[in-house]
Amino acid sequence: MTEWILTLIGPDRPGLVEAVAERVVARGGNWMASRLAHLGGKFAGIAHVSVPEAEVGPLIEDLSALEANGLVVQVEEAGKGLVIPGPAGEEIAAPSPPQHLLQVVGSDRPGIVREISGVLAAAGINVESLSTEYTSAPMSGGPIFRAEFQFLMPPARSIDQLRSNVEAVAGDLMVEISQGSSL
Repeated sequence: MTEWILTLIGPDRPGLVEAVAERVVARGGNWMASRLAHLGGKFAGIAHVSVPEAEVGPLIEDLSALEANGLVVQVEEAGKGLVIPGPAGEEIAAPSPPQHLLQVVGSDRPGIVREISGVLAAAGINVESLSTEYTSAPMSGGPIFRAEFQFLMPPARSIDQLRSNVEAVAGDLMVEISQGSSL
């Protein structure tokens, strides 16, 4: 089996996930993981699938046929994950650092994601997933921004220092950082 990443986007309608999953299964494949959402009137997502080597070409053809209904599917071979050079130059899988979840909530303003992701990047932190939401405050109706950054924390970094750095750019946003292996 080979592993592939499917990137999906198109007008949202019932049955899109089924249409893609049906084609994966028809080619002897397995749906391994995905993040799918309705965003701005569109269906958008990314899926990780495994397929027998001989079925990759036919699967790509099957998925390309979905463009007739407006769903664009891009197919790329999955990466190896985080690797480090080993002795004699061979690549070995890097040990996974602890996972953390950074949550921020507060009044919306331009630049929040850029500022917080800049702090994370400066600390050498890899963001594994990011989920954001724009809603109205229950009492005032003003714009509220929520974000959850799931990330891997390098062992040499301090959570307290990271929290301090995020709070420095977050302004009036509430900041919470938690650790856990299954966030």
